Amino acid sequence: MRKVEIHPDAVERVKRFTINDPQLGFGKYVAPIMIQAIFDHDEWQRFDLLPYGPLQLDPCTKVLHYGQEIFEGMKVFRHPDDRIFMFRPEMNARRFNQSARRMAMPEIPEELFLQACEIISAYSKHLVPKRLGESLYLRPFMIASEVGMGIKPAKQFLFIIVASPSGAYFAGDSVKVYIEREDIRCAPGGVGFAKTGGNYAASLNSYAKTIKLGCDQTMWLDSVEHKYVEEMSGMNFFAVIDGKIVTPALTDTILDGVTRRSVIEMARSEQLPLEERRLSVDELLQTIDDGRCSEAFVCGTAAVIAPIASFMDKDLSVHALRETNGKVCMQLREKLIGIQAGRSEAPAGWLYPIRDIHF
Repeated sequence: MRKVEIHPDAVERVKRFTINDPQLGFGKYVAPIMIQAIFDHDEWQRFDLLPYGPLQLDPCTKVLHYGQEIFEGMKVFRHPDDRIFMFRPEMNARRFNQSARRMAMPEIPEELFLQACEIISAYSKHLVPKRLGESLYLRPFMIASEVGMGIKPAKQFLFIIVASPSGAYFAGDSVKVYIEREDIRCAPGGVGFAKTGGNYAASLNSYAKTIKLGCDQTMWLDSVEHKYVEEMSGMNFFAVIDGKIVTPALTDTILDGVTRRSVIEMARSEQLPLEERRLSVDELLQTIDDGRCSEAFVCGTAAVIAPIASFMDKDLSVHALRETNGKVCMQLREKLIGIQAGRSEAPAGWLYPIRDIHF
């Protein structure tokens, strides 16, 4: 396996780096080190642990013109015995390569991806927060670094991992959702299942409208009929209807979320009835109004699991949930946070231990 080169100046920077702010926020602070790797001549040339710093890109770098890039989001947690663990990183590694294949980018061997994540986590151990619900958020990403104006897949790429000690993504207790009935985020046969920036860029115009209307998140519907619930801009969706957990079945326009899979597996282990199926937005609103939908929630790496308070439709009508901190949502949230923090027993393979590095 290729070795990650450790640069002494990176080690010195991270040794001296501290954060004294009790309100970490999300993505507010970044560790002073980063992993960087270069792909050229059809292979990964080298992996380095470097001081965090700006990238110098030629104005004609392909990523700036054609958006050939992908990323992941994952977390590292501190346990009561002071050991640190990544949460299900193998799933992120596989999804990263799935995104790479769709975007005509080189894959990274899974063991090398995991080694790089482990190295930056180990050197950032003292930056992994201790408070329950907080974590060291890892952001691996890859960009096309080849210079040229021609529209064709690049042959040179840059892979980077940065790390951010972070708190809760949502400051409030529950989420207000705006239903987007006109714009679409992605379409069948496109790149909706890949974690590429274009998917998120396509959501920003609607997100601006969402915020202006006093909501927190945009709900996206399918692009063909504008009828079926798909996901939020960066999270998967669940509702409890007639006592059963319902979530949209995966398609190539819905991201296969690591937290989504974890929620499904936890629910089934707890014998909670769950169904993956097509769910029309009209059915959802009707069941909220008549009380059959008792609660709804979103989930994602950054958000963990967050309850939904209400949905706003195009006509500005508001459909409020009767339970904004529902029993099912809270049960699953507490279980997931407990597993991640080492306070509850984890299913086999869910936690990836980070070895101590003395420096």
